[in-house]
Amino acid sequence: MSEENKQVVRRWFDEVWNQKSEAAIDAMFHPDGKAHGFPDAGSVLVGPDEFKKVHRAFLGAFPDLRIHIEDMISEGDRVAVRWSIDVTHLGDHLGFPASGKTASLEGSSFVIVKDGKILDGWNYMDMQGLFQHLQSAPG
Repeated sequence: MSEENKQVVRRWFDEVWNQKSEAAIDAMFHPDGKAHGFPDAGSVLVGPDEFKKVHRAFLGAFPDLRIHIEDMISEGDRVAVRWSIDVTHLGDHLGFPASGKTASLEGSSFVIVKDGKILDGWNYMDMQGLFQHLQSAPG
């Protein structure tokens, strides 16, 4: 079970983020799934449709977003992932003008997989620091 769940999570990062596939969200995010801590620390996105709205905003702001899995550990229905992303801020989809700046962000996700779909995901990243960097004056 652990190995299959790791494959679900690996596919999630690759297909949803690197291949930018909304269809993959429908295929891999449980209808009652919850994404905690994304896009803000206190956020909880419920279901594929809510997740897709944030997905569109992020890809609109960072069309070149690329995620890299650094580490992955699995036990039973739980998968822990340490990841990093590289982006260029090219779109106005986050509520402030595109800066053209490049950035990197590191984070982690702790996921519960049920019946081959993501049921719960807790996400930890410094989104505020990323936004401050993107909105800061050129230096």
